[in-house]
Amino acid sequence: MPKGMARPLIQERGSRHFETPMLDPGAPPIGILGTGDFSRSLANRLVTCGYRVVVGSRIPKRSVCLFPADAEVTSQIEAASQADLVFIAVYPEHYSTLVELRPVLAGKVLVDVSNGLEIKRHGPSNAEQLADLFPDSFVVKGFNVISAWTLQTGPLDGSRQVFVCGDSSQAKASVTQLCHKMGFTPVDMGPLSSSVEVENIPTLSLSSWSIPLFCSLSLFVFFYLYNFIRDVLQPYIMTGKSLFYKMPIDTVNVTLPCVALVIAGTGLRTPGCVPHSSSCGWGTKYRRFPACLDRWLIQRKQFGLCSFLCAVLHAIYSLCLPMRKSARYKLLNAAFKQVKEGMEDAWIDEEVWRMELYVSVGIMALGLLSLLAVTSLPSVANSINWREFSFIQSTLGYCALSAATTHTLLYGWDRAFSPSHYPFHLPPTFVLVLIPSIVVLLGRLVVLLPCVGTRLRRIRRGWEENRHIRFTLPSNGSCNGPEDISDV
Repeated sequence: MPKGMARPLIQERGSRHFETPMLDPGAPPIGILGTGDFSRSLANRLVTCGYRVVVGSRIPKRSVCLFPADAEVTSQIEAASQADLVFIAVYPEHYSTLVELRPVLAGKVLVDVSNGLEIKRHGPSNAEQLADLFPDSFVVKGFNVISAWTLQTGPLDGSRQVFVCGDSSQAKASVTQLCHKMGFTPVDMGPLSSSVEVENIPTLSLSSWSIPLFCSLSLFVFFYLYNFIRDVLQPYIMTGKSLFYKMPIDTVNVTLPCVALVIAGTGLRTPGCVPHSSSCGWGTKYRRFPACLDRWLIQRKQFGLCSFLCAVLHAIYSLCLPMRKSARYKLLNAAFKQVKEGMEDAWIDEEVWRMELYVSVGIMALGLLSLLAVTSLPSVANSINWREFSFIQSTLGYCALSAATTHTLLYGWDRAFSPSHYPFHLPPTFVLVLIPSIVVLLGRLVVLLPCVGTRLRRIRRGWEENRHIRFTLPSNGSCNGPEDISDV
């Protein structure tokens, strides 16, 4: 049971039982120096978890109304004297104002919750500066990635992880125990020198999203301009026909699936094929990949979500196509032309089958992409084991790419062989996007070949081509045979 807590009291309301934490008046309270938003939210959270809280303020009378009634608001020196664990909830530039508390805080645990205003590549960090000011105290970095809103609403509405680092194992153990009691998950980041990286975490803005978003936006601009030149500008230049009304919906709707398929093939699946081919070519798994490939592999989740977003927008745009005025006018003109020419039936089996298959495969591709996107959520990924996660992200991922490629092939049908679909000698966009996706699928098929697959499995289990290591892969895939000898 955490320090400062007494045995919970079981109460009954109707048919439901719940635990109400009881305060232990004899246990040392948790101290907080500072009266800002984070300090108030932290005090409220600690009181809710059953801890005694004492808040140190330069002007206690002005701050007492901002904190819970169960929290004691007093002077800084009195709060520091009562508590054994003290949160330093003041800005780093105000650390010097606490120097007079150095004798009182000696031997106590100080939790630094501050963040920097910019990314630091080297130290000293705020926590290290605090440790220099209080050499007789045990400084622990923690709770800086938790917002005041998360402290108020609970860990279910925000991040659960609290990164903790410090040079004293006992001090980190005290903060870790406190994290557990507050409902968070502590993550030990090592010594206090790691606080530079911990303080940079809240400062990083979309650090893992910058490249995927840039690539997605660049592809969208490229394909949009390409489709605009082919479908809008070329008819206007050649025949004077104005089709600029297509720009808001038609051109966007043709561009979105191009971006989705290129990202799903090249951005999402290519980094998985490159390591396979490299390992087979090198004959070892111990040769390090380039740094750019490592970053690419790490950001595959972001690429996949960008592809999913484009696919969903494409589906929504496609559903909105019949609601446009231009689509209605085209239907009326087609019906009027049919009546004028005396046509009784405009049914074309080939076009009907093409559209039925095209829409059906597209729905399946979107469903598989939705499954991949949902599985990438941390709450879902943590509830399945690695084999299940690998099956969904790898096997079903290639199934989604195959369905999307088939969807594009059915859309193209025989249009790729019609000269009328090559204005300005520019091929249709579906021809361009099919090339990388088909190459990726063919590369996957090569990996599945017995000769390549067996070699790759042996390399994964430690076999190296340029070393004389006796290695036999059992038929059942286990490693219990007497001849399975490899370096670990």
